[in-house]
Amino acid sequence: MHFPAELIDRVRAGSSFLSTLLDREAAFLDGLAGFDVDPLAAVAVDDPAMAIGQRLRIERRRLALLVALGDLAGVYDLAAVTHALSDFADHALTRAIHAAIEERTPGAAPTGFAAIALGKQGSRELNYSSDIDPILLYDPATLPRRERDDPAEAAVRIARRATELLQTRDGDGYVLRVDLRLRPSPEATPIALPVDAAVSYYESAALPWERAAFIRARAAAGDTALGRRFLEAIRPFVWRRALDYGAIGEIRDITRRIRDHYAQGQAFGPGFDLKRGRGGIRETEFFAQVHQLVHGGRDPALRAPATLDALAALAQAGRIAPDEATTMAQGYTLFRTIEHRLQMVDDRQTHSLPAQGAALDNVARLHGLADGAALLDLLRPHVTAVALVYDRLDGAGSTTLPAEPASLARRLAAAGFADGEAAARRIGDWRGGAYPALRSPAARAALEDSLPQLVDGLATAADPHAALLRLDAMLARLPSAINLFRLLEAQPALARLLSTILCHAPTLADALARRATLLDALIDARALDPVGSVAELVAMMQTRAGEGYERLLDHVRDVVNEQRFMLGVQVVAGTGDPLAVAGGYARVAQAAVEVLTQATVADFTRRHGRVPESELVVLALGRLGGGALTHASDLDLVYCFTGDFSAESDGAKPLGAVLYYNRLAQRLTAALSVQTAAGPLYEVDTRLRPSGAQGPLVVSLAGFERYQREDAWTWEHMALARARPIAGSVAARGQAAAIIDRVLRGDRPLRDVTAEAAAMREEMARHKPPAGPLDAKLGEGGLVDLEFTVHVLQLRHHIGLTPDLGAAIDALVAAGLLPRTMRQAHDFLTRLIVAMRLVAPDAQPPAPATRPILAAALGEPDWAASLATLDATRQAVSAAWAAVRQGSDGQ
Repeated sequence: MHFPAELIDRVRAGSSFLSTLLDREAAFLDGLAGFDVDPLAAVAVDDPAMAIGQRLRIERRRLALLVALGDLAGVYDLAAVTHALSDFADHALTRAIHAAIEERTPGAAPTGFAAIALGKQGSRELNYSSDIDPILLYDPATLPRRERDDPAEAAVRIARRATELLQTRDGDGYVLRVDLRLRPSPEATPIALPVDAAVSYYESAALPWERAAFIRARAAAGDTALGRRFLEAIRPFVWRRALDYGAIGEIRDITRRIRDHYAQGQAFGPGFDLKRGRGGIRETEFFAQVHQLVHGGRDPALRAPATLDALAALAQAGRIAPDEATTMAQGYTLFRTIEHRLQMVDDRQTHSLPAQGAALDNVARLHGLADGAALLDLLRPHVTAVALVYDRLDGAGSTTLPAEPASLARRLAAAGFADGEAAARRIGDWRGGAYPALRSPAARAALEDSLPQLVDGLATAADPHAALLRLDAMLARLPSAINLFRLLEAQPALARLLSTILCHAPTLADALARRATLLDALIDARALDPVGSVAELVAMMQTRAGEGYERLLDHVRDVVNEQRFMLGVQVVAGTGDPLAVAGGYARVAQAAVEVLTQATVADFTRRHGRVPESELVVLALGRLGGGALTHASDLDLVYCFTGDFSAESDGAKPLGAVLYYNRLAQRLTAALSVQTAAGPLYEVDTRLRPSGAQGPLVVSLAGFERYQREDAWTWEHMALARARPIAGSVAARGQAAAIIDRVLRGDRPLRDVTAEAAAMREEMARHKPPAGPLDAKLGEGGLVDLEFTVHVLQLRHHIGLTPDLGAAIDALVAAGLLPRTMRQAHDFLTRLIVAMRLVAPDAQPPAPATRPILAAALGEPDWAASLATLDATRQAVSAAWAAVRQGSDGQ
């Protein structure tokens, strides 16, 4: 292959190492067809008679020459260079392990011994003159060994021999430098570890930095199946759903210590350390890894081992800003490229720019620049930009809040607290350990670390002091506050969002006070996205189905409480339409009913058998039936069963069908409503069943149909207009839905629907007055009046017979039975009731600071416009209800 003269001259002038290789490997270069080759195949030495160590050393020097020329010629980009170097390291390590096993046990399969690549080999980012950092593991049961060999001794001998083959130097050079100090407790453990002991260590005793190291771990050589099994076993150790945010602080402390230790290389210029210096390679890597540890437990897409891939994934997921990703990626690419130039000169593992001018000029010219000054000019803006981005993560711009009360009060007043002295007293109480969660030194240290960002976040709220008081109430009820403060320190944006919750959403603030782990939900990439379909939620809730009934009850509560909390946050944060959120609340509840029905039936069946040709059917009514709940909605359920009511179960102690299903329904109600260690779930209301609270909890479908056709009152038929089956087989649901449809279409007693509905609404108004002036449900012209209007028209005209109130209104409008304004009225009132349950559950006007949030949720420009729309909506609904009451019944 012919190489440009300029390239060869530059190489010979700039690198004594490469110049020597040009002479020694001239024949190899002449035989190359071009750079467009598989590097490993191109450098392979096909001489079985040659010792394995010598073959690998020759292959390594050929690869070093080929990669350097391709890199300097601009043909290979950074990824091509690092992949070629890393793939060769995998190849060489595998060959060395196989050779070591073959020497001790000729003919044995190379199983039971694996190398886990960490660091840059693990992420396929090896630099030009890098060492490798494997962890060597063995399986005593499958490791080849001599008859009398102890497995541990055999594994150590294999490890020593493989390392020797790679590190031995002679006239042909060396293969790889090997550093085995990243294994657990290297000062006390052998260089090869039994795989089960390694798993136990990482599950129970590993340090935070080791978790970061395993982001880039890969089964690279030897028995890779064994290596992959090990990595899968420790995956929960690396990728935790609920992260200990103190670990993030410890990982960032590593960077601070590196900055301190290499202070002489901090000032940019000759001698600057590209790897460890401020704004260098290490800070770029740590920037990506910290975000991966925070978010990767919940989002597998963020677990990319390579730094550039990780930055791109984090930006794609919205976890870092696109400009941050670009800054870090451009800097990293340039730093790694210049790092390679430094190492090409003499094949030395160096990361620092030369301190002497002539040597710096030499590196610059090897890169194709005029001199060292040009190289510094190329690097300087990228070093500065990377340092600034990392400083934001590291909190370099924050300062400790003053300890002296007067100074603290002034600082808080300047931040925006109306009463700085009162806020300072409250923070002073925290510092003094006023609550159990703040009494340990670790908790108070975490408090101090997070206070600057926390105060800045609270100060962005419309009413900072109100947010501070809600946080105080939350801390008073927490058993531990360490993780909370570490979370806020690691994620400044969360401090701002938390302040919004604490200041404007007492319902969510109370939920946080009871269960601070809900904060973990906010770091989920999907936290502010709509919840999934019922099927997706069912799958999420069933992930613990194999761990027992009680564990499933807890898991469903965890999922429901987290999903409800995230839905509420969407309203308060302004990212979710309350109308859509209402549908999300309903899907979550329906999924919980489906999962717990299946689980309760299965558990009950194990004890009492089944009733042949019979099953439980669950009907949803009210807001759940209509598919639009609020944060605090209870569940209106009716239980029925198919088949013969006189049948018996086939268990060891048979039960009659009625008794069987009543006991089963009691258990299901308890599963849905009883508080467990994971918290509460839903209030369940079964009073809409036939004969109400006086009737049995469960009736047969035949009995349900007979009651609805012969005995039910008008209000029960109105409730039936919002009914739909949500649990049971497809056939059973269809049977129940057909009964509901027949009754609503007129297969029921002839009654004066309008008069009875009007009398019932008057009775309700006397006994259930509005809770406050903004009660969108019970107030005159509110949602109840609109529901009565719709249900009377549905029963009178058999039009719009769908449990979805909005869809029913659309059908009635299309039929000319309702004015078009009723759909807008429905949407406005639904948004209002959903948002009010979060920001003002007492139905009183919210504080002035909260009103813009409520107005935004309603789609209104301001509070005055919101009140005007509410007044107009109430008048329109009242007029529609009055018109229906005056109309002809026809029933």
